[in-house]
Amino acid sequence: MPDLATLETLDLDELRVELAPLVAEAAMFDGWTGAAVDSAAQAVGLDPAVARLAYGVGESGAAMTMIAAWIARIDADMARALPASELATVKVRERIRRLVQFRLDALVGMEEALRRALIEMARPRNTAQSLKLGWNSADAMWRLAGDTATDLNHYSKRATLAALYAATLAVFAEDRSEDHAETRAFLDRRIEGVMRFEKIKAGLFKPKGERFSPVRLLGRLRYPAR
Repeated sequence: MPDLATLETLDLDELRVELAPLVAEAAMFDGWTGAAVDSAAQAVGLDPAVARLAYGVGESGAAMTMIAAWIARIDADMARALPASELATVKVRERIRRLVQFRLDALVGMEEALRRALIEMARPRNTAQSLKLGWNSADAMWRLAGDTATDLNHYSKRATLAALYAATLAVFAEDRSEDHAETRAFLDRRIEGVMRFEKIKAGLFKPKGERFSPVRLLGRLRYPAR
């Protein structure tokens, strides 16, 4: 639980992120509402009026502001727990699996808050912001995984991972299996599929002379090199 003295030294942007886990806990019962913000503030002895100001309670989009802060906190925790230097020792697929799994582990016990967040994010008025949040988290994961692509791959990798993560979250939110075994299996299958796609894509974007050519292969079979 954050220390009140520390919270009082933060600006509103920092306060939002620091208080976000407590708001998420309260959202399991109160939804992503002002009541959840009040509960979080009271839990640490913070003036609820200050917390409400930080999240824009009473303004349009306050719920998404709360959810975005929660996601930002998970992003930050992930970067601290799994620095790029540590992930560099394993294969790319394992880097991505660890990063996504860290995020899922952070949500254990918070499934109801997640379900309510997914409902809010699915509202038409929140579509653009939700897509941006997913993209940002995917970007954070790929950067920690060591991706330095700046071409089309930069965008395709992030779009693919954002879709994978969103699908995994949906499974996780409803998973009743022990230790979320169904989600883990789903994640492994999806990552395997993504890695196969990346391998095929890499082949398609090789220099012309290095690409697989069925015509050239048939020619070699018909007229073998001497």
